[in-house]
Amino acid sequence: MNKLKHIPLLVIIAGIIITCYGSWKIIDSHMKTNQSLEEAKQATEPVLEKNETKSAVLTQRKKEFHPETGEASGILEIPEIDAELPIVEGTDADDLAKGVGHYKDSYYPGDHGQIVLSGHRDTVFRRTGELKKGDRLNVILSYGTFSYKISRTKIVSRNDTSVITLQHMREELILTTCYPFSYIGNAPKRYIIYADPV
Repeated sequence: MNKLKHIPLLVIIAGIIITCYGSWKIIDSHMKTNQSLEEAKQATEPVLEKNETKSAVLTQRKKEFHPETGEASGILEIPEIDAELPIVEGTDADDLAKGVGHYKDSYYPGDHGQIVLSGHRDTVFRRTGELKKGDRLNVILSYGTFSYKISRTKIVSRNDTSVITLQHMREELILTTCYPFSYIGNAPKRYIIYADPV
């Protein structure tokens, strides 16, 4: 009988531990994202030397642009939801904990190919479901700012890899995240946003 007396106390303690762990994960993710955003802002600031033109600097920066895995290399601006998100090279768990991940084998703006950016639905991309056709997305890199307009959205199975074609015929920006947005655990689907250059 005495052992049963402690069960409610153990349940309360377990609940507190789970709540603290969840809160810590959210705070840790926000801190990593904010740190990556500061790094991305520094990486995208144009620095002009004496007698240099902005055009010459941007052309040179494009040639030298080869971000390392985990490195904050740019900013994704989503004016419609007032979001300014760091773009980090790579889509592994460590990379996505820092911000929006750039799929390594995809292209970057100005390369005339498919640009794939992914993010967690419960952190950086939690409000992407509010976006609609015609909304703007801006990608800011060290060699320029590139604007895109959302052309369509699509929901696919999480196993559907047909979205990422890595085509090199025309430039298009693709944002991917898990779906449904409020799902707890590994979501069964993916929410895809397609955007074309403006």
